[in-house]
Amino acid sequence: MLASLPAPAARQYLGWLLIFVVIKLVLQYLVIHPVYELHRDEFLHLDQANHLAAGYVSVPPLTAWVARLIQLLGNSEFWVRFFPALFGALTMSVVWAAVHELGGGLYAKILAVSAVLLSAILRLNQLFQPNSFDVLAWTSAYYCLLRLVRGGQGRWAVGLGVAVGLGMLNKYNLVFWAAGVVPALLLTPARRLLWQPHTYLAALVALQVFLPNLLWQYQHHWPVLWHMQELQKSQLVHVDRADFLKEQLLFFLNSLVVLGAAAVGLVRYRPLRPYRFVGLAVLFSLLLFVAMQAKGYYAIGLYPILLAIGSVYLEHVLQYGWKRYLRPVMLVLLALLFLPLLWLAFPLKTPEQIRQNPAAYEKIGLLRWEDGKNHALPQDFADMISWREMANLARQGYQQLTPTEQQHLLIITDNYGEAGALNFYNHGRMPAAVSYNADYAYWFPSLENVQVVMLVTEDPLEADDAVHFASSTLVGKVQNPLAREKGTAVYVLRQPDSAIIEEVRQQVQDEQRRMRGLP
Repeated sequence: MLASLPAPAARQYLGWLLIFVVIKLVLQYLVIHPVYELHRDEFLHLDQANHLAAGYVSVPPLTAWVARLIQLLGNSEFWVRFFPALFGALTMSVVWAAVHELGGGLYAKILAVSAVLLSAILRLNQLFQPNSFDVLAWTSAYYCLLRLVRGGQGRWAVGLGVAVGLGMLNKYNLVFWAAGVVPALLLTPARRLLWQPHTYLAALVALQVFLPNLLWQYQHHWPVLWHMQELQKSQLVHVDRADFLKEQLLFFLNSLVVLGAAAVGLVRYRPLRPYRFVGLAVLFSLLLFVAMQAKGYYAIGLYPILLAIGSVYLEHVLQYGWKRYLRPVMLVLLALLFLPLLWLAFPLKTPEQIRQNPAAYEKIGLLRWEDGKNHALPQDFADMISWREMANLARQGYQQLTPTEQQHLLIITDNYGEAGALNFYNHGRMPAAVSYNADYAYWFPSLENVQVVMLVTEDPLEADDAVHFASSTLVGKVQNPLAREKGTAVYVLRQPDSAIIEEVRQQVQDEQRRMRGLP
């Protein structure tokens, strides 16, 4: 996108942008303690690369396609962390370009990308989840709209379509972007965009890019609807709307002045008035998130474009007299105010250190999990420990089997995190694990000639289940008391009878039908 900006301004400060990009990429590897492993959700997305498709029960396919690229690069944790960091760096680059488009100079660009760099986005970009690309897609779509408002050529309509289409291929969250933008355009002079051929071109391109997943959803009876219902019942029902709004403040606490400047600038600063629709679009999307009891991080994509707008206005305000000296002060304060968030919201302390000093985490609600209860660690942190321990237990159980038993082994886990972790750490060393949970219900191997079942479960083995096997052996349990999977056991169950195999087959079919919304 930068290449399209007027020369030489697009290239004049490019060195500064490259410095920030390098800092961003390096910093992503530094703000995590080595004791932490990958996150539960990351394992599912990485495993989807072994089952490439145009869609999945839980998410659209783009993350799985990136996961396949990670596999081709060696499937190491370095590359797993690299791509969300890269999407964050690209988001900063789009913000840089947006500041330029809005008439901002070097100070506005540095302020804007600093505010993006030193924010909750840094934490978001630590995890290989759809969220990092989601923020990039929202920011890119807003930027393309800015170009179109200024009378940009048809290629910006194509760019808008690609941004929206890829965003929908990545995460359906982009629907909230459109739900905010359309009424905002209608209520401002920018409504003229809605009647221009370029807009219909953008819609057509977006539809064409998103079409593979749309067809997949249709063919599979719209599992996205089932997933949304499950999410509402199991997680979003525990979301407090006041907590959602509090999280919005915490995400960009150190740059609230910049966000406030965006609101003021859109009202008072004449060069920004053509872009008032952006402020309304953000407000409408935010209200919709509140109404839907969305998780706080769903809304992070709203803010990078506001940081660009606010930085342009602040550069204008702080250009004369004594106010010029506030420019460096603001940058220093932005960095200093980020330190408390960095220390609490990032996995820089060991789990034991957090357990011994939980007060600060509890005060701002970080110990509250999606079940609505407080725990010893933030949920994301508890989701990043003891996966190797579990995978090693499974491998120990596998090594106890004879070669024939190893060839006829079925590994079943309680959830997608356990199955994905086993498949990531034990890839090529033992058969792939499956689960009745999420997409794994579609990935079960043939149940013919199964001689051994390895069960990875948080629940004790019941006598009613053990009776279906000739023998049962407990390999071990996850010992870390702070892990979310604490106490999860690995059992080796030999010689299953036909009744239990049929029960497994029936449960797989039932889960598949349930995910399709079928009776």
